[in-house]
Amino acid sequence: FEPVASSKPGIYVCGAFQAPKDIPSSVIDSSAAAGVVGSKLAQARWSLTKTESVPKEIDLKGKPSRVGVFVCRCGTNIAGVVDVPAVVEFAKTLAGVVYVEENLFSCSQDTQDKMTQVIKEHQLNRVVVAACTPKTHEPLFQETLINAGINKYLFEMANIRNQCSWVHKDDPEKSTQKAKDLVRMAVSKAALLEPLAESTMAVNHSALVVGGGVAGMTAAKTLSEQGYHTFLIEKTDTLGGQARHIHETWRGEDVQGYLAGLIHSVQSDPNIDIFLNSQITQVDGFIGNFKTTITTNGQSNTLEHGVTLIASGAAELKPDQYLYGQDSRVVTGLELQHRFIDNDPALESLNTAVFIQCVGSCIPERPYCSRVCCTQSIKSALELKKINPKMNVFVLYRDMRAYGLREDLYRQARSEGIAFIRMDMDKELTVAVDREDLKVTFADRVLGRSMEILPDLLILASAIVPDAKNPLAQLYKVSLNDDGFFAEAHVKLRPVDFATDGIFVCGLAHAPKSLDESIAQAQAAAARAVTILAKDSVQISPLVSQVDVEKCDGCGVCAEVCPFGAIILEDTVGAGNRADFRSKNIMALCKGCGLCAASCPQKAIDM
Repeated sequence: FEPVASSKPGIYVCGAFQAPKDIPSSVIDSSAAAGVVGSKLAQARWSLTKTESVPKEIDLKGKPSRVGVFVCRCGTNIAGVVDVPAVVEFAKTLAGVVYVEENLFSCSQDTQDKMTQVIKEHQLNRVVVAACTPKTHEPLFQETLINAGINKYLFEMANIRNQCSWVHKDDPEKSTQKAKDLVRMAVSKAALLEPLAESTMAVNHSALVVGGGVAGMTAAKTLSEQGYHTFLIEKTDTLGGQARHIHETWRGEDVQGYLAGLIHSVQSDPNIDIFLNSQITQVDGFIGNFKTTITTNGQSNTLEHGVTLIASGAAELKPDQYLYGQDSRVVTGLELQHRFIDNDPALESLNTAVFIQCVGSCIPERPYCSRVCCTQSIKSALELKKINPKMNVFVLYRDMRAYGLREDLYRQARSEGIAFIRMDMDKELTVAVDREDLKVTFADRVLGRSMEILPDLLILASAIVPDAKNPLAQLYKVSLNDDGFFAEAHVKLRPVDFATDGIFVCGLAHAPKSLDESIAQAQAAAARAVTILAKDSVQISPLVSQVDVEKCDGCGVCAEVCPFGAIILEDTVGAGNRADFRSKNIMALCKGCGLCAASCPQKAIDM
């Protein structure tokens, strides 16, 4: 229940040092550790902070453009395919370029310091870096310009790694030529850039968490511990979410005991306002200034907050196969967990139990793996063996995915006599009633023959499915993936952020995951939210669309295509006549993608 805490108080762990895990999980862990540490140090916030001195920005009015080009080798990532010296020599021939340099690693700190000095010495007022993706490195190079006294928006980046050396690794000559073309275009664009000023917007220091499960409550508690008032919205009449149906974690920890303590902690926290039986009906605003309207027992209430955390959860699929709902001896994994919680005495008399894995998962309709089913089935199988050591327990699977340290649980199950049988998925598995007995018929992939088992209890490891009619995506203008779960801004770099600033995701709403992973992601989401709440104001990028109201005819195409909800139709007269409506850009929501400008039939939008 403390996924990033070590056995020593005050020391926290994250990443592969803790257990085998992938990059997204490692990034989530690191943010979670920061969030827990932030809770411990909340009272000391800003007490040792030093304000960085920023050089005064140089006035470039009336000065001709002086472009500097820095071409990165990126070790062998770029130089292993692209002829970097040839690109450097080509850049020297471009109009407006007064300085060209080749770097081994342009993003290293020593190179950054050197670039700052070069910009000053050669009086560069436009900078082009030919390196990797601006998605990860543009802010770093913009900071270099700021340190050199240059407006950060006088910067352009050519991605010659992803778009040249990586995708054309088998054709160095064409890859080099393409790199030259990208540099040429970047230099041409840089010469046309003008200094831009960022606007600021005040931040409301309250947070709103949608969902009262473990992830939502953990996020709310983490935010509260860091000193921020939090609204917790739950659509049902009870806190707890799916954790109410779980007996133990895969490590054997008592979930119900932990859940009771967490609920009590949240309910007794004066910094958390809980709204049960509540539905979100309307959302307005943007990062730092959201207004969410909720309906609670027929009464409407508008909550103002600076950030939003979505932890709306998911549910266990109720199967329509294998006699589920027709025979009481066929249950889902969570229903068996409930029987463990209730200490059902009928489990002691079972002679044979069968688990069927991937029920509703890994099929064309739902091609994803539900991640927790294998571990849960192994843990439940061991629990049945504990209740009745003489019980025959079979697990029928297509792929066992007891990932990370959960592999130890699989080994333990094998050693205790639980039989794991790999099914042939090309042949049908059937469940029928033979006289009064359940009969499971399937094909053993290893033996290559048909087999039958007559279980007293059949457990279906059902898929985790998102809410089929989830209005939150439309209300908050955030994306869903093809499977219906909320999609993060970047799977590795921003695994708890949405592309829409100020909104974060955690728990089952994001993807199937275990309880400890949900807790870590909730702590991570809270930590990311605090990066906004800790500020009095946020900077708004000036790279946004602009609407020429003289050309705009109010057709509304731009508002329909904008994926961020950054364009609205506004009545310019106030009389309600459709002909008086014109498009208006909301700067705080706009990402400067240009989709509206490309779609406008009147060419009334510019970037």
